[in-house]
Amino acid sequence: MEIFDHFSFKEIITCFMVLFAVIDIIGSVPVVVSLQQKFGKIEAERASLTAGAIMLVFLFVGDKILKFIGVDVNSFAIAGAFVIFIIALEMILGIEINKTSEAKSASIVPIAFPLVAGAGTLTTTLSLKAEFHDINIIFGIILNTIFVYLVLKSSTWLEKKMGEATLAILQKVFGIILLAISIKLFTANFAQLVQTYINF
Repeated sequence: MEIFDHFSFKEIITCFMVLFAVIDIIGSVPVVVSLQQKFGKIEAERASLTAGAIMLVFLFVGDKILKFIGVDVNSFAIAGAFVIFIIALEMILGIEINKTSEAKSASIVPIAFPLVAGAGTLTTTLSLKAEFHDINIIFGIILNTIFVYLVLKSSTWLEKKMGEATLAILQKVFGIILLAISIKLFTANFAQLVQTYINF
């Protein structure tokens, strides 16, 4: 099939790591455990499948929405780079820039959205289209959905084994990775925009 002509393990791993860092499901384990204690049970299957579906739908529909409002993918990717940059700062510095409302349920909201498939994740998903082929982004989303499911199913065990200190370190490490990714996204797409205007 033509869609598999651009299949690349390297791109899949890169897309997986980018989304993995943005979703930060490991860093969200304390939040997930807190929700589980508050609401009794977390529907891991429903939450992970819904989050994956949201990301996949936005990957394709998001592009059409941009075209409808007259925004190109490169410009959106640059905007996404700023969003990722802010998320990275939150993770590294331990500050809260984006204020979130209090959770009222523990299934689709707030786990699938906005904890997993939030604004940062959706922006990143669409931003990836500027650099990677759709098939590889799809596999990156599927792998993250599977990983999210596994973490949700074993969140209590993970918190006990890893501890708060390890989770805090992981959060800062992925924050630094995100910072580098945001800079790469910005420079690559800014250069593309400049080239487009020069040719125009």
